[in-house]
Amino acid sequence: MKSHIKRSLLLVGLAAFLTASAAEAAGFQFFSVTPCRIVDTRGPTGVTGGPALASGTTRSFPIDVAPAACGVPNTAKAAVLNVTLVSPSLDGFLSIWPFNTTPPLVSTINAAAGEPAIANGAIVPLTTDPSFNISLIYGTAVSGGTAHVILDVTGYFQ
Repeated sequence: MKSHIKRSLLLVGLAAFLTASAAEAAGFQFFSVTPCRIVDTRGPTGVTGGPALASGTTRSFPIDVAPAACGVPNTAKAAVLNVTLVSPSLDGFLSIWPFNTTPPLVSTINAAAGEPAIANGAIVPLTTDPSFNISLIYGTAVSGGTAHVILDVTGYFQ
């Protein structure tokens, strides 16, 4: 394996360890769950389904409304997600953050137009709002783009 790939894998592993360690140091414990789909905008229109994300428009989703809440209790403080951006029509990015808070200045995923699918892991703090827990946006340099998003929960902190 080339040294830059090893270094990249080490940095990703170290970042995940430090993030988990920081959450545990704050009094939170990590719980894994069987991977479970909580959002898929390719499906029928609904709270956790379609339509596709329109560029520049914030959309919010619940974590604990999916079937059996995917094992994430409403007392969870953060969700561990696999975030997938599917078929963006324009070059852009996806950002994800706690509902009803200020959007971050960083992206979770950057993608080129027409990318079939690109995924990334994310640990997202959750709000206690009974309707929505997280928000996301598909951002592009020009308006008019759309993209689908899939969110799979793989664990939580409590």
